[in-house]
Amino acid sequence: MPDPFSDDVVSSDMLASDMGRLVAEPVAGDNALAMSVGELAFKLKRMVEGEFGHVRLRGEISGWKRVASGHCYMALKDDQAVIDGVIWKGSAARLAFVPQDGVEVIATGKLTTYPGRSKYQIVIDRMELAGAGALMALLEKLKAKLGGEGLFDAGRKKPLPFMPQVIGVVTSGTGAVIRDILHRLEDRCPTHVIVWPVKVQGEGSAAEIAAAVRGFDAIAPGGPVPRPDLVIVARGGGSVEDLWSFNEEVVVRAVAACSIPIISAVGHETDTTLCDYAADLRAPTPTAAAEIAVPVLADLRLTIDSHRNRTERCARRYVERGRERLDALARHLPKRDQLLGPQRQRADDAGQRLDRGLERRLTLARGSLDRSGAALRPATLERKLEGARARLDATWRLVQSLNPDAILDRGYARVTSRAPGGTTLASAAAARAAGALTLHFRDGMVDATVDGGEGEVVVKPKPASRPTPSAAPSSAPSATPPRQPTLF
Repeated sequence: MPDPFSDDVVSSDMLASDMGRLVAEPVAGDNALAMSVGELAFKLKRMVEGEFGHVRLRGEISGWKRVASGHCYMALKDDQAVIDGVIWKGSAARLAFVPQDGVEVIATGKLTTYPGRSKYQIVIDRMELAGAGALMALLEKLKAKLGGEGLFDAGRKKPLPFMPQVIGVVTSGTGAVIRDILHRLEDRCPTHVIVWPVKVQGEGSAAEIAAAVRGFDAIAPGGPVPRPDLVIVARGGGSVEDLWSFNEEVVVRAVAACSIPIISAVGHETDTTLCDYAADLRAPTPTAAAEIAVPVLADLRLTIDSHRNRTERCARRYVERGRERLDALARHLPKRDQLLGPQRQRADDAGQRLDRGLERRLTLARGSLDRSGAALRPATLERKLEGARARLDATWRLVQSLNPDAILDRGYARVTSRAPGGTTLASAAAARAAGALTLHFRDGMVDATVDGGEGEVVVKPKPASRPTPSAAPSSAPSATPPRQPTLF
């Protein structure tokens, strides 16, 4: 029989009696204190953290999400169980890859509980891909995603310039890659090169590579720094982990969005990255990228010389063919003597006729001169001179008869106004209107004033200001006729 004082019997009896109580009361022999839910949760938290500490878990990511604060939440699962996981912002920034659902990883962190939900979880400090298979699975998944967006389409590829004047290179500034590129460019065709040094592996390398590609694309043409005509993204060979920066989504998107043609020269010939698919051309090695970027200067000169020779031969052949056609056409043309013979004969005839015409014209002119010389005798000239003198005398008599001052010799006077111009007054009204008058007599002039009241003329003596008109000319004027007086 069981001991009635054993713990099992007491517990059963106590449990049976407690089930029927409404309010909790102290029970004899029971010293267990009631704990709060929070106390129990924190006890479990301390026990879990103290028992397990840091652990490494292998599992598949599920429900990956990054919140606005920068923290990341997910779940790690396998075929038997699931555990929640959290990565704080600082640790998430140090991840070497972008986690995605379905990727198998190995997470290292501290096992703890979340009292708010009564769940245990792992706070992840470091997370790596679980082997090369997981890494390639992540690569294929990212490749399918970016390919679905059209970043790898052949229609997006831009043609490379034949001879770029400026080449931008995105690579490590201290590695052997940049030296190989510069040496190959110098050997083939010296070109201006701008190097943007970046980290090509490790933490932050993907962001630097993407920033360098965007920086070359942002250079404005005509600025202090020349804008590249071609960009080479290069790195030496290495493992998949070493080349993983060129598989990052940020690098692939920067290469695909660049407006400058890009050559991807990452790794050796067997290495392939997502950057190769997004670039306009993939080169097997960095040295091959330099060979693709520029032509060989010697070959270019040889090609130019060949084109020059071909152009010269074509031009010379064209001239020769034209000369042959010209000679063929010239044989069908009439000879020079045939074309110019009639014209020469007509010119000779015209010259002879011109000589005879000039002789005839000279004979006629000599006869006319003889006849004119016979007419030029002194008696004839004297008769013509006497006739001209008679016409001059008649004209002078006519002028004297029309002189208005000739009537003054018969006792008349001519009245003019004293105003400037001295117009002749022909009426009493005009004399009264003028007021001041000048009376012209044969031997002089006298000023007079018209009385405004009765219209009488008051004469004021004035010395003669004009010479006395000369006597009437004789019937036979002298050789020099006298000066003709004014008619006004």
